Amino acid sequence: MLILVVAALAVFAIAAIAIGREARRLDAVAPRATYVLDEAVDYVADHLDESSQARLTHDEVRQLLVWHMTYLREKGLQPPVAVDHRQDIFDPVVVDETNVAGLLMGKADDAGMDVEDEDVVRVVDSHLAYLESIGAVGPEASSP
Repeated sequence: MLILVVAALAVFAIAAIAIGREARRLDAVAPRATYVLDEAVDYVADHLDESSQARLTHDEVRQLLVWHMTYLREKGLQPPVAVDHRQDIFDPVVVDETNVAGLLMGKADDAGMDVEDEDVVRVVDSHLAYLESIGAVGPEASSP
């Protein structure tokens, strides 16, 4: 009987140590936000106002989102692969929606896409809302 009690206490101690260590490790790792392009296109298209929905095709929305994500990757905000990564961002990276919208407008013009500037701005706003909804956006910058 004493052996069973000692064994139960040993199992409990081992489990408590393992769970504590794992909890500490998970606390240091940023939560993983999973970006799925098809879901992003649907979300953005569904959250545009009716006039933008009437003018933009899903293919145009998709292309704008691809360009936006390419821009974010160039800024270092999109990892090349989904892996657990420690929260070690020391220099904050700020993305300004106005600059992104201007960049996308230029790319759309260069590609010969017939999109209105206001639609591009709405796509950027909806895309940022999607990124926030999946947990991929950090807090707003406190100073410029």
